[in-house]
Amino acid sequence: MRRAAPFGPNLFASVMGTGIVATAGAALPGLRTAATCVWALDAVLLALLLLDAARRWTRATVRAHLADPVMAQFWGAPPMALMTVGTGALLLGRDWIGLPAALALDWTLWTVGTVLGLATSVLVPVRMIGSGERAFAGWLMPVVPPMVSAASGALLAGHLPDGPGRQALVLGCYALFGVSLFATVVIVPQIWQRLVQHGLGAASTVPTLWIVLGPLGQSITAANLLAAVPVLPGQSAFGVLYGTITWGFALLWVALAAAVTVRTARRGLPFALTWWSFVFPLGTLVTGTNALAAQVPSAMFSGVAVVLYGFLVAAWVTVAGRTLLHRSG
Repeated sequence: MRRAAPFGPNLFASVMGTGIVATAGAALPGLRTAATCVWALDAVLLALLLLDAARRWTRATVRAHLADPVMAQFWGAPPMALMTVGTGALLLGRDWIGLPAALALDWTLWTVGTVLGLATSVLVPVRMIGSGERAFAGWLMPVVPPMVSAASGALLAGHLPDGPGRQALVLGCYALFGVSLFATVVIVPQIWQRLVQHGLGAASTVPTLWIVLGPLGQSITAANLLAAVPVLPGQSAFGVLYGTITWGFALLWVALAAAVTVRTARRGLPFALTWWSFVFPLGTLVTGTNALAAQVPSAMFSGVAVVLYGFLVAAWVTVAGRTLLHRSG
């Protein structure tokens, strides 16, 4: 019998992936009830993983994970998992638990997730300095959480009254946006350089190429959600202009990643938890496309969002099913 994989922070990618299926479906017609059910499942999954982490993880365990140059990158997953569930509560869970409870839950998970995400954005890159490790797409994981904070914070800002508090939160979200955006700008060229000079590497790492979509799609989402909470001139124009330009590059990356994935699959693509890289990053592109469609009503954006969501659900069903078999095997 195959031994189950060790319990690491990468397991929280399953919460991210499940949660994005719910939040991406919230903006699409006719899916609210189904999306809310997925959110409830995701909330339960997060609770179970947090309980398991509290039981299993010790200081020595955390240090061992941080010492591993691959596993260390996935410390970005827990804060994003927290904020994904919180956002789902505000968008969907409010129908079942009420708006006050949803806001309280979202504020709590957003605050904890933002603090943890800022910590991973600093501590994990510092740990990599002088390590001599080659860049791979997983390096984006610890620096994406601030972008998730920016998008989630924009939704929370919309529930604050006009005044200094709302302004401070929106400005803070733009600062978080910058943290993740410029870290991504530094890392993505290194990923491309490694691909060109050294090839793809092990087949199990190929799914991580999809992680590049994470900061791209999430930044489109954040820029346009922030545009809906105007405290500065030009927010709407920035959201549409930045979002459309980045959306074009994101679609290019989808084509590149898909081509590489198909080619690798023909030779053999063994299952690993890195398969969750197929889900959350693609989901952020769906939410980003939905956010653009809300700012600029367009059949193009709306149609592409529906198509991408179909692929997202298919990816989630496949990866979730394989994960269950893998963990129970």
